[in-house]
Amino acid sequence: MLQGLAQHLPNHAQLLIEARHHNPFDLLGCHPVSADRVCVRAFVPNARSVKIQLHHKTEAMQTTSFPGLFQWYGSRRAVPQHYELVCHYHDGERHRFVDPYSFSPLISDYDLHLFGEGKHYRIYDILGAHYDDIDGVTGVRFATWAPGAERVSVVGNFNHWNEYTHCMRNRGASGVWELFIPNLGPDCLYKYSIRSRHSGRVQQKTDPYGQQFEVRPASAAVVPWHEPFGWQDDEWMARRQNWDWQHAPISVYEVHLGSWRRHDDGRWLGYRELAHQLVEYVRELGFTHIELLPVTEHPLDESWGYQTTGYYAPTSRHGNPDDFRYFVDHCHRHGIGVIMDWVPGHFPRDEHALARFDGTALYEHEDPRRGEHRDWGTLIYNYGRNEVRNFLIASALYWLDSFHIDGLRVDAVASMLYLNYSREGEDWLPNIYGGAENLEAIEFLRALNNTCQSRHPGTLVIAEESTSWPQVTRPSWLGGLGFTMKWNMGWMHDTLSYMSQDPIFRHYHHDKLTFGLLYAFSENFMLPLSHDEVVHGKGSLIGKMPGDPWQQHANLRLLFTLQYTYPGSKLLFMGGELGQYREWNDGRPLDWDLLQYPEHAGVQRLIKDLNHLYRQEPALHRYSHGGEGFEWIDCHDSSQSIISYLRHSEHESVAVILNFTPVPRHDYRIGVPEAGRYQELLNSDSQFYGGSNVGNARPLLTEPISWMGRQQSISLTLPPLGALVLKLHPMA
Repeated sequence: MLQGLAQHLPNHAQLLIEARHHNPFDLLGCHPVSADRVCVRAFVPNARSVKIQLHHKTEAMQTTSFPGLFQWYGSRRAVPQHYELVCHYHDGERHRFVDPYSFSPLISDYDLHLFGEGKHYRIYDILGAHYDDIDGVTGVRFATWAPGAERVSVVGNFNHWNEYTHCMRNRGASGVWELFIPNLGPDCLYKYSIRSRHSGRVQQKTDPYGQQFEVRPASAAVVPWHEPFGWQDDEWMARRQNWDWQHAPISVYEVHLGSWRRHDDGRWLGYRELAHQLVEYVRELGFTHIELLPVTEHPLDESWGYQTTGYYAPTSRHGNPDDFRYFVDHCHRHGIGVIMDWVPGHFPRDEHALARFDGTALYEHEDPRRGEHRDWGTLIYNYGRNEVRNFLIASALYWLDSFHIDGLRVDAVASMLYLNYSREGEDWLPNIYGGAENLEAIEFLRALNNTCQSRHPGTLVIAEESTSWPQVTRPSWLGGLGFTMKWNMGWMHDTLSYMSQDPIFRHYHHDKLTFGLLYAFSENFMLPLSHDEVVHGKGSLIGKMPGDPWQQHANLRLLFTLQYTYPGSKLLFMGGELGQYREWNDGRPLDWDLLQYPEHAGVQRLIKDLNHLYRQEPALHRYSHGGEGFEWIDCHDSSQSIISYLRHSEHESVAVILNFTPVPRHDYRIGVPEAGRYQELLNSDSQFYGGSNVGNARPLLTEPISWMGRQQSISLTLPPLGALVLKLHPMA
């Protein structure tokens, strides 16, 4: 073998100096030449001379006929396990370092086996860049997956981005490449220089498993700090494990961190600043959770994070990973959960990132009929490939584990489920049975949900799924996809369509208010009034409301009261609570100055009171995902555009009556389940919210008048474009 290597040394050396060698460890490092002698080779381009530090002395290495290749022959016993090289360069610089090629393979065969099976759920501890101590030598170990590469090198600001100096070890059929570089520390910038074995093309790629990146438009990964973060949320995390989320109030404030607030000079707020300002605001308004538009690293601000390039890194726009951990920790210590949008459905074509990572369609499908989203100009993951599934599932687990995230909202699930999603004609490939279902994506989603929820009990995995796919939130062992919740897109679209109608025409569309209850308990639904409804020419929420400004505000308050009293968890995108007229623009902060006007401050005050009412009244949240928590009083009064219903818990109920016309209704009678005294808990037309203060100041006494199939009824005054929430108080 040694003789064979010597015989082919010129070929090995030529490949090395051309940066084409598939496994430089075959040539570099310390190699035996006889029972007691070794040859040490080092490749140091541009070096004038190189010396090797032995146990007791330093000796010069010999030059060879190949530029930059040096070698030394001597006794095996004279060479330390991890020897140092002292290099003198032509420009006069001197560099001393431990030879990276003196280290044995670092990744175990078992780790590679699990990764190949797609079941290494902590692969983020193996691949990527990690500060480490190997045999008493500190440095950074790098590893990446690139089976289509002829050669992979680590390049960075520590080696002048030179692809020749730190070529990586190939780990055979696994497709993994690794290298430990001594004497490096955190904050180094790096990429991988990858030469395709098919085309010979060389590209510099950022690390798919990178845990920190430069601020855009720069795209290098950053070696992260290794010190453990001092979490202080033990109480929250312990409580979450046994959280009965299906019967708990969940009210989510959806936020884009870059445009919620900014510094006066337009700079973004940092994670730590956001922790204090945003948490104080959300607590004051009574929300239970914050949902973040993707904070995964992304190159384009205007994508809002939905075109992700760093699936393991919080965006550096607002700080470093520990700054983000501080944000989550601060939320938890103040009783606020954190959900983040996560995008496993597609990724951008940026050349520095995942697209054709090793010169082949590695993460994506080769065939564009499965590998491209025509509408979005992005690429689709190959969910049938074990390593790709592992990459995505481990990413989800990383956020739950390393950042204590409480839930993931999975973006664009419908685009993953259907092979013909948003495609025309024959521009798609059927599955093996001839159907349009993406079988590999279905299995991926089931594995994702099973793994996240089993390893992190109490976390939420929420689907943004816009079709009628069955059993999205049912367990996989029953044939479902296994999500905890699903956005109720049907409710959102029907309700906003109805609310946009002039009240004089609403009676023609009464079914849009009532139809949703036919399927409201077929899934565990969340009711979103999301960012998607206030961008791209759709206008703001209040801008969708008809009428003059007073009516618009009244309609908006009515919409919010419907949302908070309707079955399902709640989500509201930032700015809705201000009654902001301007369509959301990610490039500027919300219009906070609107709060100086009573009608806008009133909308915000209503959201606060709705949140507290929703949390305080079990009837409004105890059975949000079960039919036993809802009962119609009357859904047929289309002529007056009024609906009324009951919300139940085990021991008490509240009545909700909503008037969708600008006409006050006096002496309006509804049937109630029990005799007694009914008191207004909330009136959306109250003067405190900017309304006309029409309502029922005094308690409403039931009368033994049969109405709507009930033995008891009350006569009340309904405010214009207003909603009432009533609760029974027993007679003294």
